[in-house]
This record gives sequence, structure tokens and C-alpha cells, in this order.
Amino acid sequence: MMNILAIKSTGDTTSMSVILQNEINTYSAKHERKDRPNWDTFLENIGLKKIFNLNEIDLFVYADSQNSYTATRTVASYLKGVSVALNKPLIVVKDNSTDEIKADSIAKIAKEQLNKESPSMEDFDPGDANPFYPKDSGFKKK
Repeated sequence: MMNILAIKSTGDTTSMSVILQNEINTYSAKHERKDRPNWDTFLENIGLKKIFNLNEIDLFVYADSQNSYTATRTVASYLKGVSVALNKPLIVVKDNSTDEIKADSIAKIAKEQLNKESPSMEDFDPGDANPFYPKDSGFKKK
């Protein structure tokens, strides 16, 4: 069994889930669009240090949400740092939905992908887990 921690943010709602064996714990919160959630609060509410420790997580996952570039970059930066520090794999799940799916769905999608493809965990280098923005942002480079 694989332990997975996943985060999804749409800008004004953030959700974090952990799959431990077959149990799923999720915490979601609404916040101001420009506010970065307090990751410690999210981790505490899904059971960090009570039912699991971060070094027990086998895989970190985040949703590449097209609803908020800033939220996605914040989540990506946070999980890249954690996964590099713990020497754990990180993957990105493309999320083009307009539905308010939560992090538990993202964790399940990642788990299904891994079960189908049976890749090596070395294939999920945190340095390669970057958000993808298919739309032209309209910003001009100087």
C-alpha cells in the first residue's frame, strides 16, 4: 500500500488529503484569493504527528489547476520543497475541471495512474513537477 499526500487549490478554496493505506483524511478551507493557506493548519487537521509523519508519505501530489495560477504555483513550490527535503517523489495531476473536486480525488487519480502504469518512483523527480499553462498569459518579456 502507498501513502499519498495531495493538495488542490482553486485560489479561494484549498484542500489537502492524505491516503494512509486505505484510509483517507481530508481538510478543506475557504480563504481570500490572494492568501496562502497555513500549511501547518492543514497538516494538523489531516492527522500529522497523530496518525502519520511526513517521512511516512511515499508520494506527494498536487493538482495543476487552471483556475488559479498563483495558487497552483504556491502549492507546487511548497510540495517541491517538502519532497526534495524528504527525498520523495512528486507528481502533478492535470486538473482542467471547473468542478470543485477536492484533494482526495487528486490523490485517488494519482494512485490509479501509478497502479495502471507501474512506473519507477525515480520517474517522479520533484524538479520535473512543474505547472503547465497552455494559455498565453499575455505578459510581455523584456
